[in-house]
Amino acid sequence: MAADLRVIFPGEPGSFAEDAVIAYFGDGVTATPVPTFADAVESVASGSADASVVPIENVVFGTVREVYDLLAQSTVSIVGEVIVPVRLCLAGLPGDSIESIERVYSHIQALGQAEGFLRTRPWQLLASTNTAGAGKMIRDRQEHGSAAVLSPRAAALFGLEVLATDIQSEPHNRTRFLVLAHGDTVSQPATGDPRPRRSTLLIGVRNEPGALYRVLGVLAKHKLNMSKLESRPSRAHSWEYVFWVDVDADLSDPSADAALAELREAAYEVRVIGCYARAPEPFDL
Repeated sequence: MAADLRVIFPGEPGSFAEDAVIAYFGDGVTATPVPTFADAVESVASGSADASVVPIENVVFGTVREVYDLLAQSTVSIVGEVIVPVRLCLAGLPGDSIESIERVYSHIQALGQAEGFLRTRPWQLLASTNTAGAGKMIRDRQEHGSAAVLSPRAAALFGLEVLATDIQSEPHNRTRFLVLAHGDTVSQPATGDPRPRRSTLLIGVRNEPGALYRVLGVLAKHKLNMSKLESRPSRAHSWEYVFWVDVDADLSDPSADAALAELREAAYEVRVIGCYARAPEPFDL
């Protein structure tokens, strides 16, 4: 039962990460916030939590690369994903008006996602650790003349007054979150679940001509559609890189054994980080 799980999310109550927890596990789950992405990963790795959610990419600002680096050093698995719509508002203390605002706080990505609106006034833009945390800070400090870019739910949670709604530049803005766990701690979809599957791999290739080409050739040979490719510096070899690959297939199925065997011949490291059901899109695109 989800209610019995110990679930962790990075940030403050009211954050989009908490929205991801609710969307994936349901309203009955009790989730605990931690300060950082590293804390969210380590909580699962150490066994102090059953599961956690972490953001991996946003349609406007792209990949959250820190999360890839944390997963590369961890033993946790990706067991699911969830896509959360990103609605942003500008909110301040009751009694403040949009004309009285001088400073705007939020996470750097949220400031970028609302850049078109924020450029309409000469506000000082200040980065904070996360969106909900910006609202909490203004509430705790009773900092008049300041506003936060955050979700309407977070604004209400901290008793802030919404000064402008739907300020995100991209109306279909959304963030994909990964659900992390160890083994079968979090139940997987039953056999016959109609949702398409996705697998995430970490692949390390040698620093030689054609190394990545050979890996991509294996995927093409086995008709495995690659939906995402991301490179990150290797922590083991200077000036070499590992590649994160999302494949639209379930590589835990025995039918994928031949493809994985060929990948391991083409690369010095191949790790399947998770095989899981793809999340439905929240918008009718």
